[in-house]
Amino acid sequence: MNKNMLTAFISLFFLQTANAQQNTDVRVAGAMKDVMWKGQLHGTVYLDTITDKTNLYGIGPVEYLSGELMIVDGKSYKSKVVSDTVMEVEETFNVKAPFFVYSNTGDWKEYKLPKKITTGRQLEAYLIKLNQNADKPFTFKLVGSIDSASIHIVNLPKGSVVASPDDAHKGQVNYKLNKENVIIVGFFSTQHKAIFTHHDTFIHMHLITDDKSKMGHIDGINLKRGGMKLYISN
Repeated sequence: MNKNMLTAFISLFFLQTANAQQNTDVRVAGAMKDVMWKGQLHGTVYLDTITDKTNLYGIGPVEYLSGELMIVDGKSYKSKVVSDTVMEVEETFNVKAPFFVYSNTGDWKEYKLPKKITTGRQLEAYLIKLNQNADKPFTFKLVGSIDSASIHIVNLPKGSVVASPDDAHKGQVNYKLNKENVIIVGFFSTQHKAIFTHHDTFIHMHLITDDKSKMGHIDGINLKRGGMKLYISN
């Protein structure tokens, strides 16, 4: 092997290594429990300061619990309540979050989602089965059709004091979706309860419709049988 070929080989090796590390690195800013129990509502991360936005995915609430955030493939969306039936979705990185989970994920493995899996709990059990020997957090996404979903947007009244989850969800507005094409971004971890997942689950998911008119935190979902593709970060 000549010198030029050796140099090219070494460069390719380090590039692939760097990409592999990037694709599996889930990062967290702040903690859900500090927001819910300690009332730390201020932003701990300004999304525009995330320097590498290539293949970026992330979810969390807006600071002071005034909306929801979702990053899909390097594009950042913020939703806020307009009324009990209307929301506003804006594409922007000019926003802060009190806690946020994110990753640069460009390398996905596609899975055939069994038709019997239609709910969030069934999806969680399937993800646990796929990763029985893994304790490292990972990113996943689903692309396709839903029969229905219940999503919420936090909408805490200004000046509110938060000392419990009940306080944190004051003003929250719930929205019902039916027969929509969507992208779902989620994060799985057995090690991050109350950090970026709730205390009773290993997953945290946000949803955005294909037309980008609706986005929020998923409370309940019914996936269309055979209508979803599942992708998990390698």
